[in-house]
Amino acid sequence: MAYRQLHYMSKDSLDSGWLKDYLDARKNIFISFLKGTEIDSHPEQSLYRMLQPKGLLYGHPVAPASETPEEGFAEVDNLKLLMAESLINGALIFNHGAIETEDDLGDALLETTQKIGDFYNKVYPEISVSSHSLFLKKRSPLEIAEKIIEKRIQSISSKDGDFWTNFFNNSLLFLDIYFFGQWLHTDADKAVTEFFKEEKDSLRFHLVKIFAAAAHANGTIEEQERKLFEYFLNSAGLTADQQKEAKVIFEEGVSLEAFAMPVQNSWILKKYFLELAILIVWADRKLETSEKEFLDQLTEKLGFYPDDLEHSLLAVEGFVLENWENLEQLQGEKEYSEISEEYLNKIKEMAARNARRLAEEIKGQSHMHMLLQKSAKSELTESERIELKEGLMKLLKSVPTFVVIGLPQTFLTLPVLLQVLPDNLLGDG
Repeated sequence: MAYRQLHYMSKDSLDSGWLKDYLDARKNIFISFLKGTEIDSHPEQSLYRMLQPKGLLYGHPVAPASETPEEGFAEVDNLKLLMAESLINGALIFNHGAIETEDDLGDALLETTQKIGDFYNKVYPEISVSSHSLFLKKRSPLEIAEKIIEKRIQSISSKDGDFWTNFFNNSLLFLDIYFFGQWLHTDADKAVTEFFKEEKDSLRFHLVKIFAAAAHANGTIEEQERKLFEYFLNSAGLTADQQKEAKVIFEEGVSLEAFAMPVQNSWILKKYFLELAILIVWADRKLETSEKEFLDQLTEKLGFYPDDLEHSLLAVEGFVLENWENLEQLQGEKEYSEISEEYLNKIKEMAARNARRLAEEIKGQSHMHMLLQKSAKSELTESERIELKEGLMKLLKSVPTFVVIGLPQTFLTLPVLLQVLPDNLLGDG
């Protein structure tokens, strides 16, 4: 499944009414997505499983080729469409039990689009959209949601296309999706609105602190880290006082013990902080001992276990490998082959630890047995290769870790899968 870079939209690149057309075209996708969330233990796990492979946690949105927009949608609009779909899917996750029929879905979509406008108008008043047009014509909830999503994307778009500028700008979009999911369960009165505004600003400022701590993890502020910090400071939307304090924190450093993590009991918010920190310390493609110690400390600070860090490292590395050609600024000192070898060793180790589970999963699948045996002795037909790869990917997804994190499907070719999975998978000795 090939992944493609999402480009920034131009202001008038989609005709008015694009959101309604998009929702109609994607209705089956929404239904399929909801069915797929049944395997998840918590709505936040479903949200992570949706957002992580698409890069929305990492500020570098991409979309699987199989999920490209319907005919008539230009590729430059993908970020806008992806944002709309993520907001809506995030809402559907938390309304899962109330959606049983297509009519229920239609009602949920209508209610969600109405709340998108309400959420942004109140929590992001700087991009608010009036309920009436210039000619005093009343706008529908769909029209308001459409225009406000356009304005939100325009507010963070960057013309130079630099990875790190886009990284910091777009990573803040995740907070929109997270807060919108929380917003759905409130009465949205004035006090609640102020609470969300304060929380939004607080989380942005804590990202600055995480960045400063990560930059000091190896005892030296690299020139690249200094540039990254400037990018972040320019995109975080901090007040003048916060920017001043942030600069002091960055120059002097900050201990993880020096501040409380504002993550409450949110699993996905913890993952967001952890995986952004991984990307920051991994910017030079090297993970020094001191940086690994920093990540260990951050993992503990967030209330995670060592396995959680291992899973997040796999998630970030897999995302980078899958989208390598589009991430030129991440193609640092390490070559693709070196990074891929390290990643494959981790996948192989994970598969070996779950060998019994994998063997149980494949037991009774006689056709899969036949294809695996044939692949070891002779060439498979194209259809057999496709069938075997899909079967092995599904098999690998039975490992609990890979249920949640996205596997790099283009990177994991059939020969790679055959290399990664345990040798005695068929129980032949």
